Amino acid sequence: MRLAAAAVATVTLAFSGQASAQSISASANMISRDEVEVGTVTFNTTRSGMLQVIVELTDLPPGPHGFHVHETGECKLDGGFASAGGHYAGGHSHGVESEDGPHSGDFPNVHAAENGVVKLEFFTDRLSLDGGDNPLMDEDGSAVIVHLDADDYTTTPSGNAGDRIACGVIRQ
Repeated sequence: MRLAAAAVATVTLAFSGQASAQSISASANMISRDEVEVGTVTFNTTRSGMLQVIVELTDLPPGPHGFHVHETGECKLDGGFASAGGHYAGGHSHGVESEDGPHSGDFPNVHAAENGVVKLEFFTDRLSLDGGDNPLMDEDGSAVIVHLDADDYTTTPSGNAGDRIACGVIRQ
C-alpha cells in the first residue's frame, strides 16, 4: 500500500492591539521508505519575516540524521526519493563550514532518541513560504528529506549524509 502525503493547510489571523497580521503555515507529512507515516514538519511565517520550523518525527533509527529542504515537491518511493532533487541551494554551496554556504535548505542535523522520536523547533531567514528569494511554494514545490546518516556540514553536495530515509512534500 502506498501512502500519499496529505495536504494540510492552515491560515490564521493574529491580532495585536488594533493591528492584524496574517500568518501562513504549510506542512510536510513525512513518509518512510517502508511507506509508513513518520511525522510532520510544519513551517509557519512569523511577523518578523523569519520562518518557524517545527519537527515532530517518530520511528527513525536512533542517532543523528541529515535534515534538508530539497528543490522539488515530489516524494516517489522508486529511486529512494530521488524525485525530490537536490538540496534547495539558493545559489550557495553546501554546509555551514563552507565559505560560500550554506544552502538555503541546509538545516541542522536532527537527533532521534533511542525510541526513534525527534522533536525540534528552530527559525530560519534563508527560506520563505512564498515570495522572496527562496520560496518553498514555487512552481515545482519543495520537499523535506531525512537522511540515514548525519550531515558533516562540509561535503558537497549533501554532507555525506547517506540514503534518504523519509520524505514529505511541503503543502499549504
